[in-house]
Amino acid sequence: MTLSSDFTHDHVQAGPPPPLIGALLRVPFETVRDRMLAGLHERGFTDLVPAHLNVLQYPGPENQRPSELAARTRMTKQALNYLLGQLERLGYLTRHGDDGDQRSKRIHVTPRGHAAIKAIRQIVQEVEAEWEGQLGPRKFAQLRNLLVQLQPIAAPTDDPTEPRNGASV
Repeated sequence: MTLSSDFTHDHVQAGPPPPLIGALLRVPFETVRDRMLAGLHERGFTDLVPAHLNVLQYPGPENQRPSELAARTRMTKQALNYLLGQLERLGYLTRHGDDGDQRSKRIHVTPRGHAAIKAIRQIVQEVEAEWEGQLGPRKFAQLRNLLVQLQPIAAPTDDPTEPRNGASV
């Protein structure tokens, strides 16, 4: 069987094949996360570590149940609760009983947590401005628009056997 792809060849290549979409998305993602953490530390949030960014990521944990946030962040409930405990001790959030379900709790972001989330948005806007300057406004707007279009296609579904929103089988 012969594969017909620009990424496969019958001959041995001198280096690795060109990156696929996962790597092309991962490198900018890692750059943004590294800049977020460095920027948070520069702004005085030196107690935050990379794992905490999973909890604080857009759109934030406000009024979420831990089980809902665990699903959204693709973490186990145990791992998320460990991070929530750390962030609670550090003063970024609190957990209170859920008025609608006494067995559950809701996450509430404290003023310190809101300040960190605001700083994260500012840092990412700085990165976006730099990239727009390097790519040019038209290309950056095109990149952003394509990523917005990809969002509902790539968004996780509750049922892993179902196609993604907007995707066809």
